[in-house]
Amino acid sequence: MKKILFTAALLLSFTFSYSQFHLGVMAGYNSSLTLSNLGNVTNGTYNLTNVGNEIWNDFHAGLFARIPFGKVIYVQPEVLYSIQKKNFTLGIPDLLSGGKNITVDRLASFSTVDVPILVGAKLLDLKIVNLRAFAGPMLRFDAGSSLSFQNVTGGTFDTSKLVNEVQKANLGLEAGIGVDVLMFALDLRYNLIGDMYKNPISTSTLTSIPANTIVVSLGWKLF
Repeated sequence: MKKILFTAALLLSFTFSYSQFHLGVMAGYNSSLTLSNLGNVTNGTYNLTNVGNEIWNDFHAGLFARIPFGKVIYVQPEVLYSIQKKNFTLGIPDLLSGGKNITVDRLASFSTVDVPILVGAKLLDLKIVNLRAFAGPMLRFDAGSSLSFQNVTGGTFDTSKLVNEVQKANLGLEAGIGVDVLMFALDLRYNLIGDMYKNPISTSTLTSIPANTIVVSLGWKLF
């Protein structure tokens, strides 16, 4: 946590070293729905039930600063607290189930501090309204994530064998488009980031928790 606070303070002090910048608050919705899963709808392996399990009332909130470099380019560092949930039904492989058709529900709750460093450009500037595109790296720090296993079906199974370890930090990429209207900023983003959970058992059905998210954010530039 000390490292997270130090990173946030460093980013904010960096922004105040410039005479022209905006500082604001931001909040929005995180969807755990991934684009890769949507591609499986046509072959029948992904349906509305799966979609329902991956759309939760997740959210994020925090601070952002926007530092202009000329009239078109800008840099936008952010510090956001994010909550995200994912619910998966896993098939236990023969190695662990003894040949039985055992399934278990896995509920992953992500609590993270995200620090994107975005570089953007104005695509259309109408003074009151402008259209932007942006991309950049994102650091993600664990802030109390949890994992639980429920509803074992098809036989008996010791779920303690499936305990995963939470990574302290991860690095990803964020990209999107945004619209500014006066002091408000509306963004649509997609995060590309690796799993926050790692399992010592090298079985693909147990290790993969896609952490990619579709994000909708509303920012208010305080000045």
